[in-house]
This record gives sequence, C-alpha cells and structure tokens, in this order.
Amino acid sequence: MQFQEATTLEEKLNVMKIMSERFFARAAKVDVEASFPFENIEELKASGYTQLTLPKEFGGEEITLYELVRLQEQIAIGDGATALSIGWHMGILKNLAEKRIWSEEVYKRIVEDVKKGALLNGAASEPQTGSPTRGGKPTTTATKTGKGWVLNGRKTFTTMSPVLDYFIVSASVIDSDVVGNFLVRRSLPGVEIEETWDSIAMRGTGSHDLVLKDVVVESEDFVERFVPGKKSANGWMLHIPACYLGIAQAAQKYAIAFAKSYSPNSISGTISDIPTVQQRIGEMELTILEAKHFLYSVAKQWDSSTEEERLRLNAELGAVKHSVTNKAFHVVDLAMRVVGARSLSQQNPLQRYYRDVRAGLHNPPMDDMTIQILAKKAIASN
Repeated sequence: MQFQEATTLEEKLNVMKIMSERFFARAAKVDVEASFPFENIEELKASGYTQLTLPKEFGGEEITLYELVRLQEQIAIGDGATALSIGWHMGILKNLAEKRIWSEEVYKRIVEDVKKGALLNGAASEPQTGSPTRGGKPTTTATKTGKGWVLNGRKTFTTMSPVLDYFIVSASVIDSDVVGNFLVRRSLPGVEIEETWDSIAMRGTGSHDLVLKDVVVESEDFVERFVPGKKSANGWMLHIPACYLGIAQAAQKYAIAFAKSYSPNSISGTISDIPTVQQRIGEMELTILEAKHFLYSVAKQWDSSTEEERLRLNAELGAVKHSVTNKAFHVVDLAMRVVGARSLSQQNPLQRYYRDVRAGLHNPPMDDMTIQILAKKAIASN
C-alpha cells in the first residue's frame, strides 16, 4: 500500500511500520560504514511519503503536525538517522505550506519538483557562527549582480546532503545589513559537497559540508529575509523530538525482549521477574508516556491554533524538544542498565541508540536557550 492509498492515520502508521522494519534491518550496516541510507530514502520517495506535507490544492495530503510527528516517530523506531534526515524535508515543506513566505512562482516550481521526487533541506550552520538559533550573522555572502546573486561560503551539518536537490542557504548580503535565505539547486556550477561528517552519532545522516564557490542564482531565488535568531514559531521542528522519542521506544522494546528471554542459571525464570529490572522497565514506560503526551498535545495545539495563537507557542515548542529529548536519553540509559554489559557490544543496537539519542541534545533549540525563554515567559506572566 502507498501512503496516498492510506486514508487514516492508523493505516499510514501501518504502512510506515512495515517500512521501518526494513530500515532497522539496514541500520547497523549504515552505522558501521558511516554511509548513507540511500535505499531507505528511495523507498520513502517511492511510497509517496515525501509529498504528504504538500498542500491539498497542489496534490498533497497536507497532513497535520500531529500526524507528521507520529509518522516520524515510527521511522525512528527503525532508524533514527533516516528519520532525522527526511524530517527536515517534511517539516520545511509543511512550514512553507502554512506560511507561504516564498513567492507563488518559486513555491509552485518547488512543489512540482517535490512531486517528481526532489528533496530539500536548509543549510544554515557554519563553523564561525555555531547554531543559527543563537543569532550569529552568516559569514556566507550574497553579492548582487545585474541578473541575480553570487553566493560564496561554507555550511556545516547539511543533513541528507548526498541526495538533496535543493539547499535553502542563509547568507548575508554584501554592503548591507540584510540577511536572508537563497534557494540553491544542487546542479548549479560551484555547488560542492565536501564529505566531512565523522560524528559518532547519527552517522547515517550524511551531514557533510556544503561549499559554495561563486554560485550564481536568479533574483527570484532570494526567497526570504529574516533577522538572525528571531525567526517565528515553527511547529514543524517537533520532528526533532519525535525522532528521539522513536529511538527511545526502540531501546525499550529491545530491553524488554532481552529481559523476557534472558535466564541466567542463578535464578529461576527470566530477569523480567526481578523487581529491580521491573522497576527500570516501569520507569521507561512512565517516561515514554510522559514524553508522548507532551509531544502529542503541543502538536495538536498547533494544529488547532490560529496563525496569531501559533506565534505565542515558541516557549511550548522549545519545552517539548528539551523535555522529550532528555527523557529519550534517560530511557536509553535505563534500557542499557537492564541489558548490562552486552549493551556495549558493537553487535548490539543499544550502543547505536545511545550514540544517536545523544545527538538530540545538540539539535535546535539548545537546552540553555529553552530554559531562558521559559524563565522570561514565567517572569513576564507573574
């Protein structure tokens, strides 16, 4: 069944569960080789998944944020790197559909290409500025010419770079205070991918450096102006905690299966009968339930809110990411305590989950910034 044939969320989740099981079967090899899950991404494209956040008026399904996080979570149960990678594409398209911040002509062109299988992601991080959410001005430059713009610079952490067709590149306009996003096609001269991704976590995301050398884009490809560090509320960023919640559930599932099957000769039955093991399993379940309810409720709140109401959800969105990601890390730790030293074996998926879930602490927004925002909100409202 393709996603377009699945009429309910439950049916879509069933389709994704089958795909997710295949992703899991490939995950260890991709991780060991630090390669890229090309096969997974191709399957997602072929299934119609990569079009689900397109507007209905353009032939998409226009799925809700709640539906998106549920589906992304299911992908991550199979492979976190695949979920995090495709999540950027899915979320950016959802954001563009909701806000319509690009010109109609450029937006329609991108939609048609996405329907043909094109993928896109942002390219904002740089060695000199760190996380773009902290407000650093891009060192990548855009110079105005008679026909368009010339871009020069280097972007780091360009997730899914091995298969991207479009990059949304942040740059500072030369001789001005203007900062904005430029749409860059992969096929343009001067666009290069330098394979620098050597992280021990999320090894399969292909988050290499994007290098731009005198890349010429059209005037219309200057798609958006913004003030660094002051972007509006973005519900689509909940794909990040959804990914780590999925990894946590995969860890829980493995730990429980292990506990129900492992029977050392020092006890009768399996270790699942031991109170301390049950305590850890119960704590995992409680933590996952708390994370799910927080994530799902804020996603539903976004879906039911007006545009004006969504502007006031920044603190909640950051809080979800902070809470869910840290809870996911705790769940993986508990799972490893249940399994013991075997969890450190390179053959054991728990050691991959442990490394991958750690990456969530470094995805935006950062924990310290979220706490500051929550503090300011609390002070202002009391």
